[in-house]
Amino acid sequence: MSMTDPIADMLTRIRNAVASKHRRVDMPTSKMKVEIARLLKQTNFITDYKTLETEDGRTVLRVALKYAGGTPVIRELQRISTPGLRQYVGAGEIPRVRNGLGVALLSTSQGLMTDREARAKRTGGELLAYIW
Repeated sequence: MSMTDPIADMLTRIRNAVASKHRRVDMPTSKMKVEIARLLKQTNFITDYKTLETEDGRTVLRVALKYAGGTPVIRELQRISTPGLRQYVGAGEIPRVRNGLGVALLSTSQGLMTDREARAKRTGGELLAYIW
């Protein structure tokens, strides 16, 4: 069965694992999910990530979640642009999430990047998710 929105599935798996206080979460891998995990690690929302090969030949993305004093670093994950309603923003319209405490993930023509990187490069794109 094919998945309609794999990015929303990834964010939901992370959200559920954080709510259950798991140390790590596994999910099917794709290039987009690996890039999102790279950005989450770069912005210190997760500890680490890696791709693993299973016995049946599939690859799995394993994300190690980060906790500070027993409380999760990721407080909320929110999917913005969905397959049914795409949300695009220009370079001057990129939102600040929680007044700079959170991160907005954008898919631009230059690849996936955070809101800060997109503002610095003066490029807009599809607003994928908010994380704080």
